[in-house]
Amino acid sequence: MNDRSRASFHPGMCRMVLTFFTAVVVLLALAGCGYRPAASGANRLDSNHRLWVAFIANETTSSSAQTVLRRALLEEAHTMRGIVPAGSFESADLQVSGSLRSYSLGALSYTALDRAREYRLTIEVELELRSTVDKTLAWKGTLKAFQDYPANDDLALQHSAEEAALVAASRKLAQKFLTTLEQSY
Repeated sequence: MNDRSRASFHPGMCRMVLTFFTAVVVLLALAGCGYRPAASGANRLDSNHRLWVAFIANETTSSSAQTVLRRALLEEAHTMRGIVPAGSFESADLQVSGSLRSYSLGALSYTALDRAREYRLTIEVELELRSTVDKTLAWKGTLKAFQDYPANDDLALQHSAEEAALVAASRKLAQKFLTTLEQSY
């Protein structure tokens, strides 16, 4: 650049260029990237809802899994979103129903003596959510959750560990259900 071209660049032009770039940055910031929270106001479950969890059909060998799962769905809905369990189907806004498709136990790791050291409990459930007001199906899908637990030679302690793993896996599944539901509600 020579002295003559440097002299033709004046402060007014610099201010105009700065204003232009500032406006572009502001417009880009306002437009955003198209991302939004998964649970926006339109699809977020809140404490205005009353939830009824119908009997969960049990297609497995576990005698207590459907009861534990039902309790976990009600407790997690209340804990995570403040949703109150309905006293009956008639007083509910939303109804969850479904069936427990799979309940499996598998050894996860072994000792040097080739004995199970740790087990994994896995549950798979098909759930659906319906509005009791207009009877429409709001969501239907299959979810899976698991929980690992230690093996024990004492049968009573082994059974207790399995029951605790079932409670933990049911809670995880209920949390997945609520999150998935809000993302597609």
